[in-house]
Amino acid sequence: MASFRCNLLLLALLALAAAVSAHNITAILDAAPEYSQFNSFLTQTRLADEINTRTTVTVLALTNGVMSSLAAKHPLSVMKNVLSLHILLDYYDPAKLHKISDGSVLTTTLYQTTGHAPGNLGFVNITDLSGGKVGFGSAAPGSKLDSSYTKSVKQIPYNISVLEISAPVLAPGILAAPAPASDMNITALLEKAGCKTFAALIVSSGVIKTFQTTAAKGLTLFAPNDEAFKAKGVPDLTKLTNAEVVSLLQYHAIPKYTPKGALKTTKDPISTLATNGAGKYDITVTTAGDQVTLHTGVASSRVADTVLDATPFSVFTVDSVLLPTELFGKSPSPAPSMEPVAAPSPTPVLAPSPASVEAPSPMAASPPAPPSESTPEGAPSDAPSSEAADSTSGNGAGHVNSPALLMTLLTVVSVSAISSVLLS
Repeated sequence: MASFRCNLLLLALLALAAAVSAHNITAILDAAPEYSQFNSFLTQTRLADEINTRTTVTVLALTNGVMSSLAAKHPLSVMKNVLSLHILLDYYDPAKLHKISDGSVLTTTLYQTTGHAPGNLGFVNITDLSGGKVGFGSAAPGSKLDSSYTKSVKQIPYNISVLEISAPVLAPGILAAPAPASDMNITALLEKAGCKTFAALIVSSGVIKTFQTTAAKGLTLFAPNDEAFKAKGVPDLTKLTNAEVVSLLQYHAIPKYTPKGALKTTKDPISTLATNGAGKYDITVTTAGDQVTLHTGVASSRVADTVLDATPFSVFTVDSVLLPTELFGKSPSPAPSMEPVAAPSPTPVLAPSPASVEAPSPMAASPPAPPSESTPEGAPSDAPSSEAADSTSGNGAGHVNSPALLMTLLTVVSVSAISSVLLS
């Protein structure tokens, strides 16, 4: 029966894994070499991770010829914005393209979720044109339908659809390159996001220079908001040495570009800028829907908002100060609650009567029921111990312990039910 239950559990886990990893855009495009450059840029910009976390998505793919012309003129940060506009947060297959209500629709894209697309700049206009042609263009007023549907690449209804279009969809201003990460005023960015305390600390400790140098190659910053430093349980930073303060601040940074979509797909512990030979200084990540939570081993903190996502530099605000175990130790786990041991009763225990010796109760003769697996060690059990059962049955002939009887009856019923299932 245990083997049967294990097999059922394994099947359930496999089904859950299949549901979670419903699609992989990289694997889909690997089978079509004409989109190899498009596929490569989705990986470099970590947009592939974001696509794979979406339960419903349409990807407008561009051929190598179109991508070569586009990539030759623009840096990676611009390419990410452009490709974000080609990731539709809805499902469109060839049949649906030709059945658009009123012939035209504005659909949300991943670019709209970045916060860098005011108005309709993060939307794409899809219009069913005459002669079976479908046009694509920016939803910004006055924009033209400069691209058209070419062919279907792959569909997994209604999870992901990959469609080829003839030309890139470009929103006004999307090709403007943002300032290089090394030239950004990180402190001003943090202060505007409500992280003035954190900004002041990285300046006074000199960590700002490390952040600026690393940002040019790839950096992800988790900035606690001002309220986080006032929260109960936050240690007094004035009692730390300068080296410990530096390690604490560097612990809030990952030395590579990791946008939110990439965080969602991360399974292994992540090294931080504080990681060195003396300590791991890593963090782990869990997700629930769109919520991302960071775990340090001491406490947890929710990723609140995206302040900046400009390849290769990203900044997030977090609700709590990240406290590494290397500096503050692990949080103590609560000890199991123990019931006070009752003092022995002063009433003398009566010797068992001859009747009870000659004719012992069937319940007293049965072996004690095994403890429940769900009962933690040291916690009081609902079922009486064998010693308690013995003393109770010895107090009088013919006394039957009700919990033990109930346990026996339940066991018999359970065995009967299981036997019926196995024999059916």
